[in-house]
Amino acid sequence: MIKTVLTIDDSRTMRDMLMMALVDAGYRVIQAVDGVDGLETLAAEGADVIITDINMPRLDGFGVIEGVRADPNHRATPVLVLTTESDAAKKQRARDAGATGWIVKPFDPAKLVDAVRRVAA
Repeated sequence: MIKTVLTIDDSRTMRDMLMMALVDAGYRVIQAVDGVDGLETLAAEGADVIITDINMPRLDGFGVIEGVRADPNHRATPVLVLTTESDAAKKQRARDAGATGWIVKPFDPAKLVDAVRRVAA
């Protein structure tokens, strides 16, 4: 069965790069432009893995993680944070909110796909 990855990022370029890497690896990709859109898209379509940016308008990545974890249908869905942030306090805050992993931009497509495979297993 094909796994679905929801990518949430306010950068069109980043969404395009994620789409390319993940579709090439055989995933179905659905995209959202910010945290609010991401949670609405998740509720409507579901996902096996979520990749979210931290710094976004309307609702940031921490809010996304908290929203996903508060939803009984998606409480166990892996959430990977993809961000330019490498601050230890932010990483800890994401972990505390329920993030599964952390990937720093710019990302290596092979490593990203590997991380998605690991958490989607």
